[in-house]
Amino acid sequence: MKSGYLARGSENWLLRAATVALMATGLTMASASAQDGLGTAEKPIQLRVIANSAFSHTWQSVLVPEFNKVYPNIKVTIDGVPYNEHLAKLMLEATSADPEYDVLVIDDPWTPQLAQLGALVDLKGPKVAPITSAEYDWADFNSAPLASGEWKGVQYSIPVRSNMLLMFYNRAHYKKAGLPEPTPALTWEQYFEQAPKLVQDMNGDGTVDAWAVDTFFVRDQLTPPIWQAILNANGGSLLDGKGVPAFNNEIGVAALEKHKKLLEYAPPGALGHGLQESLQTFRQGAVATMFMWGSVYKATGVDPKASTLTLKELGMQVMPVGSASAGTHRGIWTAGISAKTKQLNASWAFVEWLTSKRGEKINVSLAGSFPARKSTLNAPSEDWMKPVFSTLQESYDVAAKGRMWRIRSPRSDATQQILADEVARALAGQVSPKEALDVAAKRIAKVLK
Repeated sequence: MKSGYLARGSENWLLRAATVALMATGLTMASASAQDGLGTAEKPIQLRVIANSAFSHTWQSVLVPEFNKVYPNIKVTIDGVPYNEHLAKLMLEATSADPEYDVLVIDDPWTPQLAQLGALVDLKGPKVAPITSAEYDWADFNSAPLASGEWKGVQYSIPVRSNMLLMFYNRAHYKKAGLPEPTPALTWEQYFEQAPKLVQDMNGDGTVDAWAVDTFFVRDQLTPPIWQAILNANGGSLLDGKGVPAFNNEIGVAALEKHKKLLEYAPPGALGHGLQESLQTFRQGAVATMFMWGSVYKATGVDPKASTLTLKELGMQVMPVGSASAGTHRGIWTAGISAKTKQLNASWAFVEWLTSKRGEKINVSLAGSFPARKSTLNAPSEDWMKPVFSTLQESYDVAAKGRMWRIRSPRSDATQQILADEVARALAGQVSPKEALDVAAKRIAKVLK
């Protein structure tokens, strides 16, 4: 067992160490364990976690057994919820008199909304600080992902599955087109100069069977971040210093026009493409580039069951450079503790383990999650991690400098839906980019009042 997980507070270190020693010999100390709140062999703690169904099963099958090597008397059940139902379920938890869950896994823009309702425990506050290991090292987290779990100066949740919007590319397509591979210095102007050459015949039968790009175009909350990444790269922002919409200007319009221009070099029917459709076309080798959440990298280049591509064919970097910087967009899953839990110690034991230096490395290796800690990024342990981690660190730095994330507000979800509606109308040609952004700005201003 790791000492960092035993010393959860200086005032009871000896008690906990003695308890673990007795447990190791098959004995129990009921009173000590009861004080610790970590369960006993006779009376284990039952802990329930709500997470996204995209990764909940993997966590249950590969991460919980690892956690139980350290905390054998905490029985963790992870319930998966589809993304489009997840926030509603969290809100029910926050307002329920009889909540089901102890640990809440939260998407990037939802923390302010849950924090305002008083649904989350302050993870640096007086309840949790005394039971936090001295080795936990908050300063080791990169600021951009860690800030996703913060609201009004309070840390309510911690990154457990970090994600950034990045550029994937297929080396074979660039070689066939006689183009140099993309680099982090690639500009949007250069990208669009090369795009026509990447619409090509890959198998030599005389028919175009490969296109330049696929990404999010459908009416979906994950579509606006593509436009926003271009906006931010050119020095634009969603809100000004007073919290007023500031995107319906020349920079915002030009960014949305670029997003729409991508359709000219995308596969037929791309206007209806979102996450699954663009992933499928890229994994099948039908497009040269894809603007996508980086966490799909391992399944795209390492898992032959999910993709025809190999690591030798797969490249990844930050999105193209605008007038201000490269582009990216933050999307971080964090874990927080329900303010209504009756198992605070056990809940923090799970969250602390999962987000500790060792726990994060296990999460990366076994579940393919992206890390938030600098120490993890600086020490890749597998070949596939090396290019990913360097790109991820660059994207964190870019995001922190350019504040490249969704609107931070208790009304974040409502503002994102507005952007999804209006960006989709512009991409479909129903209105001009300027009209779409003007409408979005007016609607969001009302929501944020």
